[in-house]
Amino acid sequence: MTVWDRPEPPTRPVPLDRERIVAAAVALADEGGLEAVSVRRVAARLNAGPMRLYGYIATKEELFDLMVDAVQAEILPEEQPGDWREALRVLAHRTRQAALRHEWLADLLGGRPALGPNGLALTEATLAALDGLADVDTVMRAVETVSAYFTGAIRREIANLRAERATGLSKHEWQRANGPHVTRMLATGRFPALARAVHDGTDVDAGTSFATGLDWVLDALAAKLTLPPA
Repeated sequence: MTVWDRPEPPTRPVPLDRERIVAAAVALADEGGLEAVSVRRVAARLNAGPMRLYGYIATKEELFDLMVDAVQAEILPEEQPGDWREALRVLAHRTRQAALRHEWLADLLGGRPALGPNGLALTEATLAALDGLADVDTVMRAVETVSAYFTGAIRREIANLRAERATGLSKHEWQRANGPHVTRMLATGRFPALARAVHDGTDVDAGTSFATGLDWVLDALAAKLTLPPA
């Protein structure tokens, strides 16, 4: 029986429910990452004994599932755009925005399908955007492709943010600190393509890079999603 199917225990002193438990766990993760989340710490934040929580969740993995589902409620748009490209674009950008609010989400993206009510609703919204545009297998591959893109892009962006905090150096400060080494290596002539990228490439922010890459992925999918005439 999944955590979604298992009923909550009756209310007892120090009222608890899964919603309060999940909200406390999300707050802990927002403050210190997934490593800050434990049944003991969640219980302490709720002024309850740790064993009380096991009536509501059986494992920390179940707690993570509940946390992800809670954040997925933030990703669901109020209305589904009619155009498939705009629908997928909105879902991708809202996923990125949620991950920037809750960085730990990046660590849990891309695994097995989310089976909570909000996770299933997100899957339904994604599939519905492409419904009727191609056979079901093509639609599934399209969904996987878009998901693989934004999952990877979000994880890279979060990794860079974490590196900035860990080193105390912004992106440009890190580049300046490592500039002499890179300059020496490029001067050897062994990396001509990299040299052109470094010297001639345009530096863009993470949001622009994300949006551009997403549009390129959607352009590629467009060639696969039109059903031939009957």
